[in-house]
Amino acid sequence: MIRRALLWLALCLLPVVAYTQAIQPLPFHDRAEEVRFQKLTSELRCPMCQNETLADSNAPIAHDLRRQVFEMIQAGKSDDEIKTYLVDRYSQFVLYKPPVEPSTWLLWFGPLALLAAGAVVVAVQVRRRARQNPTVGTPANDTEDDW
Repeated sequence: MIRRALLWLALCLLPVVAYTQAIQPLPFHDRAEEVRFQKLTSELRCPMCQNETLADSNAPIAHDLRRQVFEMIQAGKSDDEIKTYLVDRYSQFVLYKPPVEPSTWLLWFGPLALLAAGAVVVAVQVRRRARQNPTVGTPANDTEDDW
């Protein structure tokens, strides 16, 4: 009896939970402004989720930042001004594709350097094993002179 009541209560509350998680529509002036907003929020990273854009994230801070970006667009700020404001507040991390500059070299070239280091380690190991066992796979007494 208690299980049925809890199940019924959970089913009744499900629409409320879904409504609270839904992204509320923003009152754009025109379609071009909406496209600009979508493009800009897809170029910005959620500070909490780390691997999601502001457009994709469902975190509370992403909701707040989307609202802030919307308000800055409504105030007539350019995309560069909006990005500069967010970078000043959250660092280069907030940009999904940060510019290539000395402070972001590790971010841009770090994975390539790790891949190259791994390739060097594998090549060294393969050569070391080849030197230790040079006759593996070839018969020791199989020469043309024996025929």
